[in-house]
Amino acid sequence: MSLTSRRAALAPVRAVALGFACAVVLAGCGAQAPSPAATGGATQAAAPADITVFAAASLTEVFDTLGPEFEKAHGARVSFSYAGSSDLAAQLGQGAPGAVFASADEKQMRTAVENGSVAGEGARVFATNTLTAVTPSGNPAGLTSLAALAGPGVKTVVCAPQVPCGATTRKLEQAAGIDIEPVSEEQSVTDVLGKVTSGQADAGIVYVTDAKRAKGRVEIVDIPEATALVNRYPIAVTEFGAAEPGRRATAEAFVAYVLGERGRAVLQDAGFGRP
Repeated sequence: MSLTSRRAALAPVRAVALGFACAVVLAGCGAQAPSPAATGGATQAAAPADITVFAAASLTEVFDTLGPEFEKAHGARVSFSYAGSSDLAAQLGQGAPGAVFASADEKQMRTAVENGSVAGEGARVFATNTLTAVTPSGNPAGLTSLAALAGPGVKTVVCAPQVPCGATTRKLEQAAGIDIEPVSEEQSVTDVLGKVTSGQADAGIVYVTDAKRAKGRVEIVDIPEATALVNRYPIAVTEFGAAEPGRRATAEAFVAYVLGERGRAVLQDAGFGRP
């Protein structure tokens, strides 16, 4: 058989072998995950992760109500760390693992932005609050005005100046032209309320929401001067919360829940005003 005839005879065999090899290679490629381009670039959403929310002490009742509801709806556990906003901002700046920060005023949110723990463009105001004065049940000292809290011998408790409720209390004193000499300055508004309800103080200056929460255990002394001084509450996902996809998904969902219809309803029922 000539060389030309032999090559012609082998051509079909080579074609079959080449086809078989290509089929094996393609089958192997088909077993791999499709490329992002083949699927339009879509990626699977991150599974929600458990988070801790750092929140002003005055939000305790509201967030304790919203927390279990959110967990049931989103399948991720949310823990809360309550304290004075200034303490929380400082803790976040030192690397504390809070995924969301809800502050009782915009100043402490700015502090968190400045210390790098919160992105400046992410904060949104979700509620407002004002101050009032409370006394133990029955008002034993017979106090009827803000000026009376500055009277001689009156044991008045206020928040420390660096805490939002304390900073607003100082503005309130200046607006009213009085100077309260407190028997103690507390690190959170709940601590002020505790001193009053336990009878350790004749009066204390707290948020109207705290006075409402303590109904039956305190008497409210109206402070007309306080209506002009409004604390605005901002909330934001922290840099720690945004650093991992699962945490970010839960943190953003919680912020949306607070800002949403259910969050607004619970805030309003607790006595908070709208932004």
